Amino acid sequence: MLPTIEKTEKPLFSTPISRPTSLEAQVGNTPLLHLERTAAAAGLPETVHLYAKAEWFNPSGSVKDRPALNIIRTAEWQGLLRPGMTLLDSTSGNMGIAYAMFGAARGYRVKLALPGNASPERVAILRAYGAEVIFTDPMEGSDGAIREARRLAAEAPEGVYYANQYNNPANWQAHYFTTANEIWTQTGQAVTHFVAGLGTSGTFVGTTRRLKELNPFIQCVAMQPDSPFNGLEGLKHMPTAIKPGIYDEYLADANVTVKTEAAYDMAHQLARQEGLFVGISAAAAVIAAVEVARTLERGVVVTILPDNGLKYLSERFWKG
Repeated sequence: MLPTIEKTEKPLFSTPISRPTSLEAQVGNTPLLHLERTAAAAGLPETVHLYAKAEWFNPSGSVKDRPALNIIRTAEWQGLLRPGMTLLDSTSGNMGIAYAMFGAARGYRVKLALPGNASPERVAILRAYGAEVIFTDPMEGSDGAIREARRLAAEAPEGVYYANQYNNPANWQAHYFTTANEIWTQTGQAVTHFVAGLGTSGTFVGTTRRLKELNPFIQCVAMQPDSPFNGLEGLKHMPTAIKPGIYDEYLADANVTVKTEAAYDMAHQLARQEGLFVGISAAAAVIAAVEVARTLERGVVVTILPDNGLKYLSERFWKG
């Protein structure tokens, strides 16, 4: 029998909340989708259930709305970000879009270091929100953008707030106070396994810490690319990358890797079998979740779909 799915409560954040705008009120409480056809195609028994959080229901279209909003609110509360200031950070795309959206809504300028191979769709969205974009060497990936943001922060004049998402605890705290509690409630407290990709690691770290408090027997599995050079946008190959300060390598009960080509195939499968048009990191997360589910005789496996496929339409693999 399937777990009871219940509506989540209003998101909680770690800092005092002023009267929210309609935009901010749309962050969180994303749907939990039952991936029945994917489970059937993988040959999973009926006692193993596969679910995924559809994070593109957030207003800027990705999971990054959660940490971006909490980072901004926390900085405001601490007096580090004030009207008229510029928010600076590095991004591979989605976090920058979230910053740019909230910046426009709250009256902040946004300056971002972005790898030069970011998809045209993401660049267009950033510019539509009015963000200033500094492109970095695409061969250096997100690490190159991090180094450039650090350089810009060191040289920044008064009036610039360096959000530093990879080292900012408000990143993982957003998921501790929202994502984890939503999963717990939406599965009727039945979740047995949680699977998420590692980028900044905020989603995995925050959600895992809270789920382990709710039930220490929940198994939490971290996913990353199988090599330094990969096409899994937003994800890091931790052994060779600049490790985020918020990353806790001892937190995961298990670690799995995913090949780029397998994620491309899964993205096609999800579109054609589930009617879900998702991004590459989302497809990789489903692969990892299926791998975990295949080891079980009974359980409820939940993963995160960080965004949909609309920001990646120009990618060549969709033409296959």
